[in-house]
Amino acid sequence: MHDPRRVPYPYAVRPGRDPLANPQPLIRSVYAFVAYRIGAGHDAEDVTGEVFERALRYRRGYDPAKGAPLAWLVGIARRILADRAVSGVEIVAEVPETAAPGEVERDSVERLTLAAALGRLSDRDRELLAMRYGADMKAAEIAQVLESTTNAVEVAVHRALRRLRAIMEKEASAA
Repeated sequence: MHDPRRVPYPYAVRPGRDPLANPQPLIRSVYAFVAYRIGAGHDAEDVTGEVFERALRYRRGYDPAKGAPLAWLVGIARRILADRAVSGVEIVAEVPETAAPGEVERDSVERLTLAAALGRLSDRDRELLAMRYGADMKAAEIAQVLESTTNAVEVAVHRALRRLRAIMEKEASAA
């Protein structure tokens, strides 16, 4: 006889293990990461949707011992972005446009300078900064995604920021 409490695979997720139990903050963080990598807009929305589609399909395989849900989702996003890069979809270094209070002209120049400086960083540096500041991930979460140590990630993010500052200072002094 069929037990109505038992849901067959792939929809069954053991209680307390559903990585998508609180999806709203995860959606925002994944979108921010993707937007930092390919720019805000429809493409970032499409990739974010694809991330959650895969996450829903494979959530039974999520193992909380291997990392937090955000780290798992960013790992999925990285694979999707890598697949798109191989298939010829351009990944850009564009800072998402946001309305900010303050001096519009000065803020616009700073955003353009930042976007240009990010474009001059290596792909790894851009990815680290996107995870840290786009997805607002902690170093330990980034370490889980990259299969590295927390200390190595902290050092790498620090060095990426130092390179970014140097590029921005060089461009500001040239202007």
